[in-house]
Amino acid sequence: MHASKPPATMSDNKAATFELSLKRLEEIVHQLESDAVSLDESVALFQEGRDLARRCETLLQTAQATIDAAVAGTAPEKKTSVAPGVAPGLDAASLDDELPF
Repeated sequence: MHASKPPATMSDNKAATFELSLKRLEEIVHQLESDAVSLDESVALFQEGRDLARRCETLLQTAQATIDAAVAGTAPEKKTSVAPGVAPGLDAASLDDELPF
């Protein structure tokens, strides 16, 4: 018998779009709320969800910076190296006041 390989997660796919990441995050929430998963599965789902939430936050921050630059009539800054979920010069408090929706 061969040991089964764990399924690939959305966070493994670096090119996943915001929409796909958000959809997978919603699926994870539903799975965790269903009480139909083991403790080990719950921990793995939580970790995947945390990674997806960070990715979505980074994508939203990048989109906001692009919108801000377009409104200001300038090109957005190119970010060369950013830790997942962190955009330099941006923090959650400043984003809350600037979101157009």
